[in-house]
Formats: sequence, structure tokens, C-alpha cells
Amino acid sequence: MKETNFPLDHVTDSLGLLSVDRGDRIGMVGLFAGLTETIKKAGAELIIVEKKELLIQKFRDLPITLDVTKLATCNKILCTSTTVLNNSLDEVLTHCLPDAFVSVVGPTAGYFPDPLFARGVDVVGGRVVENSQEFLQRLAQGKRWGETTLRTCFQKKAYGGIVN
Repeated sequence: MKETNFPLDHVTDSLGLLSVDRGDRIGMVGLFAGLTETIKKAGAELIIVEKKELLIQKFRDLPITLDVTKLATCNKILCTSTTVLNNSLDEVLTHCLPDAFVSVVGPTAGYFPDPLFARGVDVVGGRVVENSQEFLQRLAQGKRWGETTLRTCFQKKAYGGIVN
């Protein structure tokens, strides 16, 4: 990203772009525990798709399922970027409605979004490392990344592609 001098958006909140409203049916792929109350308060319905069966037992009050096909009823999808790492994103996307608003977010989404936009994703929010030496030290110590990274947000509707 630095080599192409691509203008990164560090201001837009990728989670805020989901814009949850009453009547929405939100599919959450991966448990974003801090957002469940916000979604409920907005009057939206929530379906959480997880790979970890243990979370169903741990969070009995949340609508967690292992069944990815449940996403076919959702108009908005919030998906962890871990799906890219564990090769499950394509499976997730095959179960999303063609007009569903899909966001892929998480610290591991620090890359150009072109392949995800080509698959139908609308927003990619992640992080890029600003101070690699400090970042690696914090990572080795199990500490928070803090100011060693910057949030990024790519929006399909405003993205022109990689510029050299």
C-alpha cells in the first residue's frame, strides 16, 4: 500500500457502515460479542454463524448456529476476516442474498480488497502495520497492537482499484 501511494481511509468506521435498522436481519459470521446489544437495541434480528460449537453452550442467550445456510435470510452480513484465513469466506458468500450488504472486518484484513469486492463484498475493514518493529515486539509479548497499526476501510462504491 505504501509502494502504490494508495490513499487509505483511516477515518471511516467500517462497522458503522453496516447501519443497523429496525427490521433488518443481521447475519454475523464469527461472534462480535460487543455488537450484539447494539443490534438488539436497534430492533434488528440477529443470526450468529460460528464454527466453534463451544460458543453455543457458552452464550446460550445468543442466537448462535453452526448452520451457514441461515445467512440466506439476512439482508446485512458482518463477517470476520478470519474467514479469509480459514478458507471459509467463499462458502459464506454462496449463502448470502445477492443484494445483501456484506462487510468483512477484522485485524487480519490488512490487504487490498479487490478479490473480496469481486466476490460481492461491499466493505473491507482491517488494519495496516505502521511501526513493524514495535508491532512485532508487542505481538511477541501478547500485548495489544495499539498505535503500531492503523484502521483501514475500503468501500466498494468508492474504490477505484489498485493504482500504481
